[in-house]
Amino acid sequence: SSGVPVHNDCLTAFQQLKLGKKIKYIVYTLNATNTEIVVEKSSSSSNYEEFIADLPENECRWAVYDFEFEKEGAKRNKICFFSWSPDTAKIKPKMVFASSRDGLRKQLQGVQLEIQGTDPSEIEFETGL
Repeated sequence: SSGVPVHNDCLTAFQQLKLGKKIKYIVYTLNATNTEIVVEKSSSSSNYEEFIADLPENECRWAVYDFEFEKEGAKRNKICFFSWSPDTAKIKPKMVFASSRDGLRKQLQGVQLEIQGTDPSEIEFETGL
């Protein structure tokens, strides 16, 4: 595949999110030369608005968010993988992000839901529930 390699930090952060529950979300991006997938940010905030604010308006990103919600009176968790590719992003980055997505996604074992977003309405909180 034409995908680029995934930096080890990407998997380390994901394991921490999955096991430790300290990290609530991670934003992934390509490095400046488009040769590697790296962690842009990881956060312990479970505030969904903050998470969305970390996805740039005109640039592609991938992200993992640990949804916490109540179901039948019990707390549940669901790990979601986001492919954020806004309509306003430039064509070339969109293509590189699209071709590199699977390389990252396949290494993140334990994702329960995938969400693709091209504009903010597609990644509202309810989408993850």
